[in-house]
Amino acid sequence: MNELYLNGRFLPPEAAQVSVLDRGFLFGDGVYEVVPSYGGHFLRLDQHLARLGRSLAAIGLDDPLGPEGWQRVARRLVGEPPAPDQSLYLQITRGAAPTRDHRFPTGVKPTVLAMSTPLAPRDPAIARDGIRCITRPDIRWQRCDIKSTSLLGAVLMRQEASAAGADETIMLRDGRVTEAAAANVFVVQGQRLLTPPCDHRLLAGITRELALRLAESGEIAFSEQPIEDARLRTADEIWLGSSTRELVPVTRLDDQPVGDGRPGPLWRRMDALYQDYKSQVRNGHVRF
Repeated sequence: MNELYLNGRFLPPEAAQVSVLDRGFLFGDGVYEVVPSYGGHFLRLDQHLARLGRSLAAIGLDDPLGPEGWQRVARRLVGEPPAPDQSLYLQITRGAAPTRDHRFPTGVKPTVLAMSTPLAPRDPAIARDGIRCITRPDIRWQRCDIKSTSLLGAVLMRQEASAAGADETIMLRDGRVTEAAAANVFVVQGQRLLTPPCDHRLLAGITRELALRLAESGEIAFSEQPIEDARLRTADEIWLGSSTRELVPVTRLDDQPVGDGRPGPLWRRMDALYQDYKSQVRNGHVRF
C-alpha cells in the first residue's frame, strides 16, 4: 500500500492519523464496505456503494462523497487496468467530537477513509477439500443489516472457530440460520439452493445477491427461506459467500461431514459460473 485516502487527502499510510476522540474508535460509530477489484475492474461497485448509502442512512449520516466521488477515489487507489487484484476498503465514522458522549455530536465532520490492499488468489485446497465450520448462537445485536464497524460479535465468533480448529462460525438465532461471522450462508437440498431471506438479522451480501443472479442464469433452482438447524445439519451441501472469499464449500460442520465430506457438484457448477463472471469483470464486461 503506497497511499490511502483520509479526509480529502491521499497520504502514505505512515502519515495518516485519526483522533483518539473519533467516534469510530470510541464507539464503533461508523460503517464500511469491502469491494474486490480484478485486473483494475471492480466487482459490482455500484451495488456496494448503494449498500454503503443504506448503511449511512440507517445511522443518520450523509454520504460524504457520493457515488462519483467514491469512484474517483477508488480508481486512484486501485490503479488502471491491468492492475493487480485488489481489495478496496471504505469506511466512514461520525468523526471526532470535543468530548466523549453517546449522543450524536453537532457540527462534526465525518472521518472518511479508503485504502486498497492486494487480494490473494483463492487457495486451491479450498476447491479440493472445502472448509470446516462450527455453529454457535448468534449473540449479535438486532441490526445486522447495517454494515457497521462494531464487529465485536463477529470477531468473537471467528475466534471461537479458530480455537476449535475450524475456519468459520455459522450462527443460529431462535433455531434458524442467520449468517456466518463474515459471510452469508447457502444450503443445498437435492438440486435446490436455499438461503435465508434478508431482514435485520443478517447483512444483504453483494455476493449473495450475485450468486442468486448466477443461479437464475444457470437455471439452478433456488429459494430464499428460513433454514432451521435440522435442515442445516442434513444438507447435501453448505456454502459460504463473501466478496473477498467468493463462494466457499463447507465440508465439515461441528466435526461431522457435510454430504460426502467433499465439495459438492452444485457448488462446482456454481463456482464455474462465478469464475466465468469474474473473468468478464476482469475484461471489463459485466452482464449484471
